[in-house]
Amino acid sequence: MKKNLLRYAMIILVLVLFLGTFVFLYFNSRPKAERYETLSPTVMDLSKTTIVTGKIEPRDEVAVKPQISGIITELLKEAGQRVEAGEVIAKLKVIPDMNQLASAESRVRLSRVNLEQARTDYDRQKTLYDKGLISANEYEKVRQAYDQAREEAAIAQEQLELTRDGVSASNASSSNTLVRSTISGIILDIPVKVGNSVILTNTFNEGTTIASVADMSNLIFRGNIDETDVGRLSVGMPMQITIGALQDLRFSAALEYISPKATSNGGANQFEIKAAVAIPADSTGGSAPLIRSGYSATARIVLESAAGVLAIPESAIEFAGDSTFVYLVGGTASNPTYTRTPVAIGLSDGVNIEIRQGLTAHDRIRGNLIVKED
Repeated sequence: MKKNLLRYAMIILVLVLFLGTFVFLYFNSRPKAERYETLSPTVMDLSKTTIVTGKIEPRDEVAVKPQISGIITELLKEAGQRVEAGEVIAKLKVIPDMNQLASAESRVRLSRVNLEQARTDYDRQKTLYDKGLISANEYEKVRQAYDQAREEAAIAQEQLELTRDGVSASNASSSNTLVRSTISGIILDIPVKVGNSVILTNTFNEGTTIASVADMSNLIFRGNIDETDVGRLSVGMPMQITIGALQDLRFSAALEYISPKATSNGGANQFEIKAAVAIPADSTGGSAPLIRSGYSATARIVLESAAGVLAIPESAIEFAGDSTFVYLVGGTASNPTYTRTPVAIGLSDGVNIEIRQGLTAHDRIRGNLIVKED
């Protein structure tokens, strides 16, 4: 008797579990009502933009190099200071070539011997001329020879000073030992120190850079743009520059160069662009310019724009091949209906998209799914 009761209880428990599972699965498999947000087209301005990363550079940056080889004895300027064209940046001490020095010394000695002989001849002939014993023509020849000997001695001495010291008494103010800036601007860098050896530019060497000088009031933005966007660019297009270190400032720029040749960057083809940056007058200062060479920057370029167009969120568009559709909302608030309607689209800014045909500002369309109701 007890065994039968236990058997019946087990059977009833299994049936209850089976029926409960069936009921649970049935109710969960029933379709649920869907609720969508309702949207209305809006008249707005749209623009398609692209962001280009790059950096700020001076248009003209000059490497100041020495005209002779030597050792730096004095630096008169520091990086960040303003310098005018022709202003001295550094002084050099010449390291003479021993062969040239020996030749210059030999020439001085020879010129002095010739000068002494010419002086002796001149004094002798002048005494005779004063006594009327020789003609004026003979006297003038001797005097001319003496003058030439003095000039030759002076030239030989000056050449010796130039070879030995890089400067002579007659050209101290314009000596090659004085390294001068070739342009007016800000000194960006002085990569040498007092005591460093420097060499002049020649066929086999670019020479030592004493300083880099640039006009920081004439800046450009240099960056690279993807090949998918370069076809929409044209010289003269306006740009807005944001400098990473100066987030609160925006600068206008005008595109002035688009490279005709692509470069590969991580497998993507990109084209170099340059734009002239308009810097306000108060953004550059004497010795500490606000805008510094090499600042990272981004450029915002408007590729296309449309003003006063009818637009909806792009997420409300259904794309089917080359066709686009929206769902018009009808019915009542408690029981809405949705009608699939073809539309013609235009410019998209990535969030909203232009509707050229198929909708009016009074239509209501289906937006994103809000919730599924039981």
